Amino acid sequence: MSVTADLSRPDHRHVVPGARRRAPGNRGGYRQRERIFQWLFLVPAVLYMALFFGYPVAKNIVMSFQDYTTATFFTGEAPWVGLQNYVSVLTSSLFSRSLVNTALFTIGSIAGQFVIGLALAVFFRRRFPLNGILRSLMLLPWLLPLIVSSAVWRWILDKDSGALNRFLGDLHLVSTGVPWLTSTSLALIAVVGVNIWIGIPFNLTILYGGLQEIPDELYEAGSLDGATHWKAFRHITWPMLRPVVNVVLVLGVVYTLKVLDIILGLTNGGPANATQTIATQSYSLSFHEFKFGEGAALGNVLVLISLVFAVFYLRASRRAVDE
Repeated sequence: MSVTADLSRPDHRHVVPGARRRAPGNRGGYRQRERIFQWLFLVPAVLYMALFFGYPVAKNIVMSFQDYTTATFFTGEAPWVGLQNYVSVLTSSLFSRSLVNTALFTIGSIAGQFVIGLALAVFFRRRFPLNGILRSLMLLPWLLPLIVSSAVWRWILDKDSGALNRFLGDLHLVSTGVPWLTSTSLALIAVVGVNIWIGIPFNLTILYGGLQEIPDELYEAGSLDGATHWKAFRHITWPMLRPVVNVVLVLGVVYTLKVLDIILGLTNGGPANATQTIATQSYSLSFHEFKFGEGAALGNVLVLISLVFAVFYLRASRRAVDE
């Protein structure tokens, strides 16, 4: 008697002789072990972020609601004062001046760094002798420690013996020394100029990398339609470079808002608070006046400003790309 398999039955499964099927339970266990190993690999990074980033941020937030002074280091007591620190720093006469200086310093620095960095990136995209060497030399301002850069520029901009005033005097452009760092009307401009010099290599490096990702075929096709020079930049380079531009501007603004070393090294916030920013005011409250609670509150205000700018700018950029 022969037995014939009914292939029309839905519960029939054709099994190849000698084939072994993995039990559903084993497959689930394998996936579970794989997921556990994935989380184990993430644990060191999570612990690092929590220890060196999360804890300082949380501590700073808590400190901003406390009367945290030098006595706290000895007694361990920091009375809870609520929003008093925020009210004190936001209503102080210096805050409005610092806020305006921060805005001017950030806008001027970002505009100068980005425009010059983009122009140099487009220039270095061309192939010519010593291209690589010149690009490497452009990185020097970025590699120097900020305190060293500020010391050098403080000597260059010195009113009496500075290299810049002597150079301008030799060209008969000025008759007396220009008080670049001691004039209330020139100090902020001088500090912005130094920060532009420091930030150009960062913009150049990132934007040059973005330009390298644009296919040459697009420019060749555009040239056939008459898109050369400025038209090629407007219709090909800029649209393709926009994602990189977003990254450069967001990182540049966030970094510039918290610039401290350059201002302290050049003017220390003076003269007459002409170069005082939110970052330098927070530093002064914490380490000169030892009002750590108010300094922490002002630092949190600066963090909030950075987050608000980043969120609104990225949303606006995404909306522009979608349109």
